[in-house]
Amino acid sequence: MNRRITDRDQIRDHIRETQLFVKRTKVAMLFTLLLVFAVIARLIFLQIYHHEHYTTLSQNNRISIVAIPPSRGLIFDRNGILLAQNLPSFSLEIVPEQVKNLNATLAALKKLITISDSDIKRFRKTLKQKRMTNGVPLRFRLSEEEVARFAVNRPRFPGVDVTAALARHYPFGSLAVHAVGYVGRISESDLPKLNAAQYSGTTHIGKAGIEKSYEGTLHGTVGVEQVETNAQGRRLRVLSKTLPTAGQNLYLNIDIKLQALAEGALGARRGAVVALDIPTGAVLALASMPGYDPNPFVNGIDAKDYDALAKSPDQPLYNRAMRGLYPPGSTVKPFIGLAGLELNQISAEKSVFCPGFFRLPGKQHNYRDWKRTGHGSVALDKAIVESCDVYFYTLAQALGINRLHDFMSQFGFGSKSKIDIDGELAGLNPSAEWKRRARSQPWYPGETLITGIGQGYTLVTPLQLAVATATLANRGQRMQPRVVFGVQNPHDQKMLLEKPLPLKSVPVANAANWDSVLTAMTRVVNSDRGTARAIGVGADYLIAGKTGTAQVFGIKQDAKYNSAKTAERLRDHALFIAFAPAEQPRIAVAVIVENGDHGATVAAPIARMLFDQYFADYPVPVVTALQ
Repeated sequence: MNRRITDRDQIRDHIRETQLFVKRTKVAMLFTLLLVFAVIARLIFLQIYHHEHYTTLSQNNRISIVAIPPSRGLIFDRNGILLAQNLPSFSLEIVPEQVKNLNATLAALKKLITISDSDIKRFRKTLKQKRMTNGVPLRFRLSEEEVARFAVNRPRFPGVDVTAALARHYPFGSLAVHAVGYVGRISESDLPKLNAAQYSGTTHIGKAGIEKSYEGTLHGTVGVEQVETNAQGRRLRVLSKTLPTAGQNLYLNIDIKLQALAEGALGARRGAVVALDIPTGAVLALASMPGYDPNPFVNGIDAKDYDALAKSPDQPLYNRAMRGLYPPGSTVKPFIGLAGLELNQISAEKSVFCPGFFRLPGKQHNYRDWKRTGHGSVALDKAIVESCDVYFYTLAQALGINRLHDFMSQFGFGSKSKIDIDGELAGLNPSAEWKRRARSQPWYPGETLITGIGQGYTLVTPLQLAVATATLANRGQRMQPRVVFGVQNPHDQKMLLEKPLPLKSVPVANAANWDSVLTAMTRVVNSDRGTARAIGVGADYLIAGKTGTAQVFGIKQDAKYNSAKTAERLRDHALFIAFAPAEQPRIAVAVIVENGDHGATVAAPIARMLFDQYFADYPVPVVTALQ
């Protein structure tokens, strides 16, 4: 029987199979070698050529850079009395990552420590801005009792702890708050203006006054520390540390005793007092009343308390000394008189008859004098001493608004004084061109008349009025007002003094013109007919001054102003400017009391109080005493 031959029965070609195997083995080995070389090349690329880059990335996974905030510089008055300090403060902080149930923890803490709804709201807002591994403050300024109460219960609150830090504190509370200002927590609106590196560890920034204007000087330089962390970001140990540099200390020109006297003299009345050292421009007092306590603002004032301040009709948050705009009233009359002399429009002896009113040619409207029966024949001295309106109506008409504007501008009216605190307003020194530009209206002759007695469109700040008064007393030399006296290095206690800064002086060709005006101002206080004669009684030094009363609202042609029947907030403002000693001026003062009625009886006594205190404390020139 024949058997069928299949493929299995074919004879195998062992040689061919061996060659094929060897060939495949070589390919596999070549492919393997190529992979090995690729891995080696990659290792060389990563570990040799990019070693530094990847080492840095590795270190960053292990080491964190933590900012150390500097200690803020202190603020002192001119005599070394501390006005702004840093006190140890205890805060309650929560590390969110370590708290299992945040809501339950907050509820338990509220039973243990007083925590307001605003504290909770602020905490949750801050929580969104920080890493879960960082502590987030819940309550600031814990009392010693609260710290002790929490310490006993500390084991019940994992992830919650009390931390100590320095917090800004103002020992005098509201005293000089509009000059010193305050710090507050950094807000989102502050961030674009800050150097991120310098403020990475800082929580507070100057918000007002000197604290804001000298932020760069007071803040200091941030320090850093390298901290080893684990994969979860928890701190393990400190590897290195660079200490921060504390901020510079500031010494102010302000005398806190004089400041307290000014604010106390204003009392419950709204107003402002500014006192300047005439030779240097140093700000001795910058009072605005009412004020407010800055301490609650440091860590965030309660919304209810802030609304009470913001909505108060007395506007305690408003800096009247630098931002309050008032008609200057008769306090401008010495300046207007000087303009008439210097521009050859009058002589000191030339008289004007005052029947108690003034009329423009061809007009029936009466521009009244404050004295209805008139002053009779009036020359410059009597016009300033008795504050005759008709004299200055006549002079203003002769000068014209544009010459009035140009001359008054030289004393700083209508422009900022360049004081070293932010927020000053420029006031308004009107002109025909200003009215065309601002109101698209022509200038009328009657507006020139009332500008001559400090009414109409003219507006000044108390600071501006004080600077102009000091310039007048200084016979035209205008000085830049400065609040800061010197900057002190806290390490070596060395003081860098701020130099007085002269501004452009008022050019007066005839020195006798100064004598005429300054002598008249001296007689305002020291003559029997002077409007401020009452404050000169008993003084062992000569005061030169000028009273002023500024209308808050207009009254009809034949109507008579009756203070007793006028609502308190519609009564006239009381003003007074003065300097002393009259023969060698050292201190200038401007006082404005809102709705105070009469400058002579309300504002002038405040200036006398300041002069008495000043000369009692500084019997020798203040600059010599400080040096």
